Amino acid sequence: MPDFYGQVYALVRAIPPGQVLNYGAVAAWLGQPRAARAVGYALNRLPPGSDIPWHRVVGKRGSQGKISLRAFQYSVEEQIARLRAEGVVFDAEAQFPLDRYLWQPDPAEVAHLLKTTSEADAAPPSPPTATNHSSDG
Repeated sequence: MPDFYGQVYALVRAIPPGQVLNYGAVAAWLGQPRAARAVGYALNRLPPGSDIPWHRVVGKRGSQGKISLRAFQYSVEEQIARLRAEGVVFDAEAQFPLDRYLWQPDPAEVAHLLKTTSEADAAPPSPPTATNHSSDG
C-alpha cells in the first residue's frame, strides 16, 4: 500500500500554478474523504525549502477559499503572497471565490499519478554504485 503522505505530495505537486485544492478535496481524490486533517499534517511535515507547492492547498468556507495555516513553518502572509504571484485574487478578508481557482483534474490523470506514485513506492531501492578503490601505483 502506498504511503499516504507520498500520495499527498504527488497530488499537490500536480496542482497547476494559479489553481488550488482544499484539504478535503485532496483527501477525497486520494480515496480518504475523511482525512483532510491528515493532509494538513502531511504538508506540515515538509522541510523548509521543499519544492512541493504547499501554498496551493487551502481551507474552505462555503464557496470561498481561505487560508488556514496552523503550526506551519510559513505564515498566512507567505501563502497569500505565493498565491497572488500566481494570479489568485483575494478580497479584504483574505478569501477568494473557490470555484474560480479550484483545480478540476481529470480522474484518469489522478489515477495515473497515484499509480505512478504507488509503483515508485513499491520499486526496490537501486543498488549502490560500485567504486574502484584500487590505486594505479
